[in-house]
Amino acid sequence: MLEIVSYNPRWALEFEIERDRITQAFGEAALRIEHNGSTAVPGLAAKPIIDIQISVGRLHPIDAYAPALTRLGYQHAPHPDDAFCPFFHRPHDWPHTHHVHVVQLGGPEERRTLAFRDYLRDHRDMAREYEALKRESATRHDAGSAASREAYAASKTEFIERVVQTALAAGYPRDEPHTS
Repeated sequence: MLEIVSYNPRWALEFEIERDRITQAFGEAALRIEHNGSTAVPGLAAKPIIDIQISVGRLHPIDAYAPALTRLGYQHAPHPDDAFCPFFHRPHDWPHTHHVHVVQLGGPEERRTLAFRDYLRDHRDMAREYEALKRESATRHDAGSAASREAYAASKTEFIERVVQTALAAGYPRDEPHTS
């Protein structure tokens, strides 16, 4: 079973610490660094993994930023999503403590992710519905298997897509940059 734990206010601090490490490693290449995912929504239960979105000017080639993440202990997980959102994690083995998603600054994936996060922050009823879905789905998936973790993620897709479309139609994400 995947572990879903109650919200921990330390997650915001853990993000800030990692954001500072990434900023130092990337320099000006990191145009925006955002705390995203469930740990970025106050009050929302989550897997205890800090999700970070790094926005860059050019998504490809990955070699422009992958070495900086490797030096910080992240490993790239090649996937078809690399075309629009390369994914890195640390440590190498499960359980992970941090996930990094690299996106194009101003691109659709950046907007979708931030819209989802901001909408859940502003709409507690949707956050509670998402938490219930995550808790139920976690009981059906094994954390030890990458395929099962992928199935867990896929089980949330319909809900996420519905919220993203609602959020984008309502003018999310907010215009101002976020750092937590």
